[in-house]
Amino acid sequence: MLNRVYSKEDAISLLKNKSEELSHAGEQRFPRRSDFSDEEVNAIKSYLGPWPRALEAAGLKEKREDGKAERVLEKRIRAKRARTNEKIARKQIENR
Repeated sequence: MLNRVYSKEDAISLLKNKSEELSHAGEQRFPRRSDFSDEEVNAIKSYLGPWPRALEAAGLKEKREDGKAERVLEKRIRAKRARTNEKIARKQIENR
């Protein structure tokens, strides 16, 4: 079996095509990982991230609007500032 090289556009089209196939078959659900080969799942997740975010990137699912991304970013910024302040404090103690 030949390994195919996928692009981001290929990953999105895989999801969209599978969604169309499912709706033509009368199934009203999102594509699942089990609908794809391991190679296809790896390509989709490597370009588009975790499965729910991949479905969002392909336009199949509504994007999360619960503010979690902003909260995570704020938490990372606070942690970075705390680490920086600790480094500054350690340097001031060493220089005394």
